[in-house]
Amino acid sequence: MTASSRRFPLSRRRLLTAAASLGAGVLAAPYVARADEPVLNITGWGGKWGDVMKAEIGPAFESEFKCKLKTDTALPFLPKLQASSRSAPVYDVLHTNSNEQWAAVEMGLVEPKVDPKLVPNITDVYPYAVSDKIVGVCIFTSAIGLGMRTDKGYANVTSWKELWDPKYNGVRGGYVIPVNSLGQAFLMMCGTLYGKGQMDLDAAYAALEKLKPIKLVDFTGAMEKLLLSGEVGLGVIHDSGIYRYDGQNQPTEFVTPSEGVLSLEQVLTITPGSKVKELANAYVNYMLRPDVQKRLAETVWYSPANKKVKLDAKYDAKLLTTPEKVSKLIQVDWKWYNAQKDEIDSRVNRIFRA
Repeated sequence: MTASSRRFPLSRRRLLTAAASLGAGVLAAPYVARADEPVLNITGWGGKWGDVMKAEIGPAFESEFKCKLKTDTALPFLPKLQASSRSAPVYDVLHTNSNEQWAAVEMGLVEPKVDPKLVPNITDVYPYAVSDKIVGVCIFTSAIGLGMRTDKGYANVTSWKELWDPKYNGVRGGYVIPVNSLGQAFLMMCGTLYGKGQMDLDAAYAALEKLKPIKLVDFTGAMEKLLLSGEVGLGVIHDSGIYRYDGQNQPTEFVTPSEGVLSLEQVLTITPGSKVKELANAYVNYMLRPDVQKRLAETVWYSPANKKVKLDAKYDAKLLTTPEKVSKLIQVDWKWYNAQKDEIDSRVNRIFRA
């Protein structure tokens, strides 16, 4: 998510409304955390996610569990966790994407899985949210596919392979692979499209060579801007990067390729050294509650992991909310990728410098 300096003021009316809507009960007065109450240190995003967490969902959690929620939104998170004491980690709950979660678990910084006995809402998630490709539990996902301009004469795009069509020379878009997980997932998709699978690096490198010329960005907010400005006509992007402009009459469309969409996962893990494990598990369970999932999904256009979430019609029509839609998700092997990352970074840097 892109950062935003805008924050919604937390009025008494807003807090009461939030508490009621999130099932936390109506409060007699605005909740004030006391100094002797436990503090739960977590990570999170800025932008609209940060707005609704700060204004509604976070305060309702604090009220229900009588604690203080302290959120770090200043990336990168992993170096700070790595530098902190294992017995007193800087975070109790780490929220980040799957590629970083796999790096964290390899270093022993987070627990591999969440205990369903302590987080009962896990029983209601789609299988992808707790698959062998996931550390911890996935609370939301986005579909990585293709973003297309609808006012440039492009039509009937149905396959990933159409990104290689010469008519997109100069207006195709992708990511700086060493720094962006969407670009890394796309590289593995190249191996699947033109080789023997995600791990076929030779096929992936050859495919990337043939994508030039291509406009490369280092984060998804920049890709959104290139699509909105028309500098990119067809580019790799996650669905919420298109859907968040719903109702603004933007000439963009999200394309779900016939080969499937890559999964961009929002994952929660718990640190082994947390002093507030019970509260950390309660937070993970809370973030999987249908009412919390619905509010966030309809704010940031992320697909909820809980199967029981019922979204309003315009969100339900586009997000991954049924077993049939979820079956189009392709999860990649981040454990394998992270082990090859240095070699891959060196090679793709040479490809795109040429």
